[in-house]
Amino acid sequence: MKRKPAAPVFKPYVMGQPYLLPPSYDDLIEPGHLVRVVNHAIDQLDLSPLLAQYKGGGTSSYHPKMLLKVLVYAYTQKIYTSRKIAKALRENIHFMWLSGGNRPDFRTINDFRGSRMKGVIDEVFGEVLAYLIEVGKVKLETYFIDGTKIEADANKHKVVWAKRKNTYQKRVRVQIEELLKQIEAENEVEQATYGEEDLEERGGSESSSGEIDAEHLRARIEKLNQRLRERPQREEESRAARKALKKLQDDCLPRLEK
Repeated sequence: MKRKPAAPVFKPYVMGQPYLLPPSYDDLIEPGHLVRVVNHAIDQLDLSPLLAQYKGGGTSSYHPKMLLKVLVYAYTQKIYTSRKIAKALRENIHFMWLSGGNRPDFRTINDFRGSRMKGVIDEVFGEVLAYLIEVGKVKLETYFIDGTKIEADANKHKVVWAKRKNTYQKRVRVQIEELLKQIEAENEVEQATYGEEDLEERGGSESSSGEIDAEHLRARIEKLNQRLRERPQREEESRAARKALKKLQDDCLPRLEK
């Protein structure tokens, strides 16, 4: 007599099951995870010049240390635009842990990056990223938006680091500066695309209309083109910006017009 085949066995899968004690964010982050390294690195910085930019009184503001940590960690994850960073703060456990559960929207992130951190974020991100490269937590060549190639021979870098530390640091700095310019270009393209609207998954604009017409998009594209023409750019940055603008002009705008 043939035996019936055994039924498959699956691990329990129950959605919405409540916890007696909900886990903390900290319990869900591995001890040596990159997000902890970024958190520790920025905790060591003297942020008094940044704090001095905030006036007393008025309504409460998101803590600048939290925003700075979120911004730097987002860059290490190749998340460069304000709306995508805000999305990560809603959905990614590492960002939730780093922000302490705070969820600033894309406008707050843009304001912090553009006003509070203008001229400072480059230096802070450069310092932190150079440190992460030195300790082997990240590889710089993985971060370029347009696939820019840089030297990536780890053994060669170790030799250079031992013999010519200053030369190596300068080269990394130049590469980080180019990366930051590409990040700025990508963020400008996102702003030109969305204006005051949020991502589509969030319902777009909070205004009553919630729509962007072809004429507005065309005007934003032209405005961004003008800004890019007026500002000197390196070839890598220019290539990234042109690629993003081409998608807007050749794909998004015609579909919106239809």
